[in-house]
Amino acid sequence: MPIETGIWKISKQRIAEKIDYSVINSEKCLENVIQNNGEILGDEYLLLGRQVRTSYGKYIDLLVINRSGKISIIELKKDKTPREVVSQVLDYASWVKELSYEAIIEIFKSSFGEDSSFEKAFAEKFDDNMPDEINEEHDMLIVCTGLDNETERIINYLSKSYNVPINAVFFNFFKDGDSEYITRSWLIDPCIVENQARKTSSLNKSETWNGRDFVVNIDGSNGIYAWEDYRKYGFISASGGKRYISPLKNLFVGARIFAMIPKKGYLGVGEVLDIRENIKDFDVIEDGNTKKLVDFPLKASFLKSNLDNDDLCSYVVRVKWIKSLDESRAYWEKGLKANQNTVFKLNSNFTIGQLEKHFQIE
Repeated sequence: MPIETGIWKISKQRIAEKIDYSVINSEKCLENVIQNNGEILGDEYLLLGRQVRTSYGKYIDLLVINRSGKISIIELKKDKTPREVVSQVLDYASWVKELSYEAIIEIFKSSFGEDSSFEKAFAEKFDDNMPDEINEEHDMLIVCTGLDNETERIINYLSKSYNVPINAVFFNFFKDGDSEYITRSWLIDPCIVENQARKTSSLNKSETWNGRDFVVNIDGSNGIYAWEDYRKYGFISASGGKRYISPLKNLFVGARIFAMIPKKGYLGVGEVLDIRENIKDFDVIEDGNTKKLVDFPLKASFLKSNLDNDDLCSYVVRVKWIKSLDESRAYWEKGLKANQNTVFKLNSNFTIGQLEKHFQIE
């Protein structure tokens, strides 16, 4: 049910003073806040357009895309009734679901000018390559400054009974002198909605990612690969700039990774033990002593390049290898998943099954 949010400021004397609720004059202000601060919705977004016109003459308040290529429809409740706002976003979703790559570029150019580049804007926003496919998933978000019981019941019914990827988020504004604050509350855990979006896409376009498995392309230079160093010291790496390093941020503790050399094959499977860090900060325990990785005689000497440049130097992720093979025994067969990105989600059940069988793991 709707939640009332309150904020109290605690003084040095431990006295609680309530901060007054500020009624926002226009939800247009809220739209501006969201556009300029996409992370307020819990994810990084690239704006595709405001007041995006559909093929049947209706207008979507905000249309955005995230790093993985998922499209989100963001609709402000404004003065709409619950039935109106929910039916509207469902109608918009039926249109968005069919948008092609070319149509998305057209929307972007309509919003930012014919000379604007969607690909360039995507790369600048996320410091990452464009995914192979975009709009494989979509979701719907209703934004409001208050949530009524009827809207809540409808959204919960669609979400829980039919796995519709729809959610509501409401914001409260508070003012304390010259300082302004905003609070955010979700109706449904965003992780649940994200999984529902994956299920929806899997029924129509692609296989569902299991939320755990990744492929990591083994770093190399001039025909020399870092695989022996990876195996010996328990890590994987990327270097050469943000475009290659940023995908390491997708790896989380507990994720399972399959390591491969592009155009050669898969060499190992491991579990991520820690998030990425600069290679200069990476510790290795040997014979009970802790040393920096850069102090070891690494076979892949390029890993130590540009140590004085945090943008170009190597970044590493600590890994516990479950199974690994010598480079000469790389495993490949027709149909296995490959991708040029440093790290990518492995959503091919065939590939996962073949790798588990080859590496004899469950």
